[in-house]
Amino acid sequence: MDGLTEYQVRHPMTPTGTNLLGVVKHLVGIEAGYLGVCLAHPFTEPLPWIDDERADAPNRDMWATAAESRDYITGLYQRACDHSDRVLDTIGPDAAATVPWWPEASRETSAGALLARVLMDTAMHAGQLQVLRELVDGQAGSDRDSIGDDRRWDDYRSMLEKVARQFRL
Repeated sequence: MDGLTEYQVRHPMTPTGTNLLGVVKHLVGIEAGYLGVCLAHPFTEPLPWIDDERADAPNRDMWATAAESRDYITGLYQRACDHSDRVLDTIGPDAAATVPWWPEASRETSAGALLARVLMDTAMHAGQLQVLRELVDGQAGSDRDSIGDDRRWDDYRSMLEKVARQFRL
C-alpha cells in the first residue's frame, strides 16, 4: 500500500467489494483467531469487527471503517503476527489446538496444522493484494521495471488481447 492514497487502499475493486486495506484487516482476524484463540493464547487487543456482537455491518472484516486508519490496521496486523510468532515459539507445532468455529467432529487439531492453514490463507491473500495493487497503478511485483518499461508492457498486453480476440464468441 506504500505510495497509495487513502482512497486507493479503501476503494472496492471487485464485484464483492474487495479492497487492499480490507484484505489486510481480514488477515488480522486470521492471525488472531487461528494462532491466538485456537491455541488458548488470545491476542489481547480488541478486534471490534469480531468482538462487538452489536456491529451489524456486512463483511465487517473485509473493509476498514472511516475511523480505522491505514496505520491502525497495518499496525494491528504486525502486532497480531508478532503475537502469533511468540505463541508458536512458546508452545511449538505439536501443541493441541481447538477451532471453535469448525464443525464439532473436526475441531481438534495442532498448532502446526493451524500454522499451515494461516500460511496458505496469507499466501492466497497476498496474491489478491498483488493483483489489486496492479489494478490501482500497474505496479505489481518488485521486478516489473526490470522486465520492461511501460511501452513494453503495453505491447505485451496488446499481443495478449490479439490472441484472446481469436476466441471471442
